[in-house]
Amino acid sequence: MKILVADDISQFGIEKLQNLPDSQVRVRTGMSEAELMEEIADTEALLVRSQTKVTAAVLEAAKHLKVIGRAGVGVDNIDVPAATRRGIVVINAPDGNTISAAEHTFAMLITLSRHIPQADRSIREGRWDRKSFVGVELRGKTLAVLGTGRIGTEVAKRAKVFGMTVMGYDPYLTEARAKELGIIHATFDEAIEAADFITVHTPLTKETRHLLNAQAFARMKDGVRIINCARGGIIDEEALAEALQAGKVAGAAIDVFEQEPIPADHPLIALKNVVLTPHLGASTVEAQENVAIDVAEQVGYLLQGLPFKNAVNLPSLSGEQKAILQPYLALGEQLGLLAGQWVGGAVSEVEIGFAGPIAEHDISYVTRTVLKGWFSVKYGDDANYVNAPFLAEQTGITVREVKQPRGKVFTNLLTLTVKSDQGEHRVAGTLYNGFGPRIVEIDGYTVDAAPQGNMLMTRHVDKPGMIGKIGSLLGDAGVNIAAMQVGRRETGGEAVMVLSVDKAIPEAVLTEISKMDGIVLARAIDL
Repeated sequence: MKILVADDISQFGIEKLQNLPDSQVRVRTGMSEAELMEEIADTEALLVRSQTKVTAAVLEAAKHLKVIGRAGVGVDNIDVPAATRRGIVVINAPDGNTISAAEHTFAMLITLSRHIPQADRSIREGRWDRKSFVGVELRGKTLAVLGTGRIGTEVAKRAKVFGMTVMGYDPYLTEARAKELGIIHATFDEAIEAADFITVHTPLTKETRHLLNAQAFARMKDGVRIINCARGGIIDEEALAEALQAGKVAGAAIDVFEQEPIPADHPLIALKNVVLTPHLGASTVEAQENVAIDVAEQVGYLLQGLPFKNAVNLPSLSGEQKAILQPYLALGEQLGLLAGQWVGGAVSEVEIGFAGPIAEHDISYVTRTVLKGWFSVKYGDDANYVNAPFLAEQTGITVREVKQPRGKVFTNLLTLTVKSDQGEHRVAGTLYNGFGPRIVEIDGYTVDAAPQGNMLMTRHVDKPGMIGKIGSLLGDAGVNIAAMQVGRRETGGEAVMVLSVDKAIPEAVLTEISKMDGIVLARAIDL
């Protein structure tokens, strides 16, 4: 087994690779793309960190490559779709830096509360100034943890030991899970309005970009303190700088930035009530060792034909499986993506139904694609076909598969039923010969819509003028309607409408539609 290590990783990880039976491990770092393309030609496994760019051209030259191991979490430097197309498994190490990231967050929290960097700098400059650095205790303060995944949970545990009240906001956090963690389950608004300290631990997605913005800062307590050791872009940095200058925010501790390295003229650099570190969340000896060991171990399992975990893309299907299931993989992911944007609240159960001949096959791959689509709404690229079941388990969501030998109307029918604290929702899809995937049911209403592009979905009272008013609002905003489907059971009752539109619907327009008399629910859907 020929293994190439293209970036500096811990020697412990390299030793694990060297101990594999019949392994030939080459360590060559700092290569150009051309050098990497030459070096990788006969390689079966490639290990990288963040420096080496594994492009489509590199993968084209990798004639024998089976697996890419990323000693860390992010895979932005790897062309994952190109790897998937070539049947190459991409593995990362999502757990190895959890404790280091949580500890760095807490170090920033304490540093922020006691002005430690500023006091240190004052002494070094020859001053003995105690009055300027009066801090606050953590005990008795409220910490809002925005995102209660692995790292957020570890931060919450440490905050409780310090006597803090912890409020957790996460779209997938249930009351039962919050109780298990000993924290207060809160909405986003409840958390930021009550908090003395706020720390973010969400992935960076279109929903979380600038999650903390000028409007959010305005709703916070005066003197709140902000920490971000998650992803640059979750906080609107210009709005944060303005809130700091105005005194609304008493201090901030930031480890990650929208642009890295941070520009020399960045407004946060000039502010004295800010602590800045250069993306050090995973920069500990232990974390670097852990991610190297974890990824080397999983790469070794794959090369030996043993079960492995933490794959970022779907393992290759057999030719027979692919011929049968491939159309349903695409349909399943679109159903999950649609439901993830349609359903609100904390979800407790997801039921995936298979009716017709497809139910006779191993549908576990389809289940994974449904869950991947669902979790992509929150986790973005951090959700994948392999870790989606683990995300469900981690967030306390029960996943059920139900098979029926035949469908009532359609030859094959795939359904997704989601139970949340806001009620139950169901979407269903099938495959039409010559037309591909179609959405055929939403919350019990019959429709016929292609799951693609930008859409507007509503539940509304079926009365004259509703569709016209919505169309006028979209038209005034320059949003063209490409197709429309309406499903209803009775005249004057509720109805469901699906509009396919040519571009994304502005947030202000969606808000205006949501406030219309007769609108029960309105969502902009991006498929």
